[in-house]
Amino acid sequence: MATSRKWPLMVLLATGSLLFMLLQRPHFINPRPLARGEIERKVSGLLNDINNSTLGFEAVFVMGLPDRTDRRDQMVLQASLSNIMFEFIDGPRGESINPNAIPMSEAGDTLTGGALGCWRGHMNALQEIVRRNLTTALILEDDSDWDVRIRSLLIDTALSTRALTQPLLNTASHPRYADPTYPEPGSNGTQNIREFTIDKLPPTVEPKISPYGDEWEMLWLGHCGVSWPVLDSDNLPFGRVFSYNDASVPPKDALYSLSNPYLLKDNYPAHTRAFHHVEDGVCSLGYAVSQKGARGLLRELALRELTHPLDIALRHYCKGMQGRRKHKCLAAQPPLFSHHRNVGSMSSGSNIGDHGEGYRKEAKTDMVRWSVALNADKIMDGNQDYSDGFPDPEGM
Repeated sequence: MATSRKWPLMVLLATGSLLFMLLQRPHFINPRPLARGEIERKVSGLLNDINNSTLGFEAVFVMGLPDRTDRRDQMVLQASLSNIMFEFIDGPRGESINPNAIPMSEAGDTLTGGALGCWRGHMNALQEIVRRNLTTALILEDDSDWDVRIRSLLIDTALSTRALTQPLLNTASHPRYADPTYPEPGSNGTQNIREFTIDKLPPTVEPKISPYGDEWEMLWLGHCGVSWPVLDSDNLPFGRVFSYNDASVPPKDALYSLSNPYLLKDNYPAHTRAFHHVEDGVCSLGYAVSQKGARGLLRELALRELTHPLDIALRHYCKGMQGRRKHKCLAAQPPLFSHHRNVGSMSSGSNIGDHGEGYRKEAKTDMVRWSVALNADKIMDGNQDYSDGFPDPEGM
């Protein structure tokens, strides 16, 4: 009889404990359905951190003007639908920055207007990363969008950066690398170019700091085009990883790059994604930094003369140009984070340049097939029949 009386009490206590835990962790209540392509992606070790709420980084920051509340509303919704936790970083307007705080050349040249404000906003994010001694962080601009399969794509990114920068397995005491041109290519690096496929990567030492590896400084993941090194004079590692028949890559006619020539589109099959070291890049929609990388960026871009827009300065940082030192930068192309343009005035598309007049009647996201922004209603409804922004006539 005593046992039968205790049973309802035990059930009540257990139920109460469960409710308490759920209330303490609200981001686990009613999570969105996993996207196709994520469901079967099982990984272990540090790689599994990419499935967490900060995509395997210690923090995620979104930078933009605080009065662009339209963009903040959009980013909050997208992140919520992707189970991503982030912090806003305020970017100032260029005219509000103290002239004495702007690095300039001896000739007095520097940035102005929106380009200046953009630079300072990114420096604010980097300053926060360094101040808090974060091991890694992802910085996004507030008009970026991504595929519902972002975690799966970032796992491919991590596997690729490991192959290109981590020592080969069983060589930790005397490191050797799968890419013979890493970390320094030598005078005849182009004779030793290695191309790897995502499903046949060399075994490497398990990283200790980040799922993306221990040696990278910047991962350029959101852009309007990047290029890999092709000449010995580039003085950069030549290793590349390719993911063929990648269903997340749009058909070729939907791809574009402001960094030319566009070798990925011109020389490789449709639906190919590449991971490689950075020779050139345009736009700063999204990039990850290690603590070492953030310190280097703060040193090279905040405390040296400022005569080029941020994305060009990032290229200088990566290649060691314009008085900067060379750093370890890798990229994914097509980009994993890309421009989202909402319905509304065309002029609202940029706080820096002129995007023209008129009215955009249909929202779009560049080079992202299953856009989170464009599939928001379906995700909220639990419908996994996602709208494809760039359907392939051949069915890929």
